[in-house]
Amino acid sequence: MGDYILSGILWVLALYGLFEIVKTIIYTYTYTNLRADGIYVIIAAKNQEKKIEGFVRSFLFRLLYGKEEHVKDVIVVDLNSTDETKKILEKLSCDYDNIKISNWRECKELIDNVDEIK
Repeated sequence: MGDYILSGILWVLALYGLFEIVKTIIYTYTYTNLRADGIYVIIAAKNQEKKIEGFVRSFLFRLLYGKEEHVKDVIVVDLNSTDETKKILEKLSCDYDNIKISNWRECKELIDNVDEIK
């Protein structure tokens, strides 16, 4: 009786593992578009000189750590700040290659032409 229960448990675990492998393969094939160019992130900021550097650095570290190869660009849009936000963003763009600084007009043009970007 004990062998029967142990054998049943092993078969259930084996079938569960097989199911998870098949599910992962189907999910990867169906929901991952390998033709995608990458992930674009747009962050809009205005007059945030005290918070922007910490936010951008923690965003890159916490959310994108280990997945940098998927991130095409992090576009930080300065919404006509009157403080030192733009200078801080320019310093960050020197530290990180995937950070691009833009103003709101350039960002709007980029979003309007998103279908043309390849």
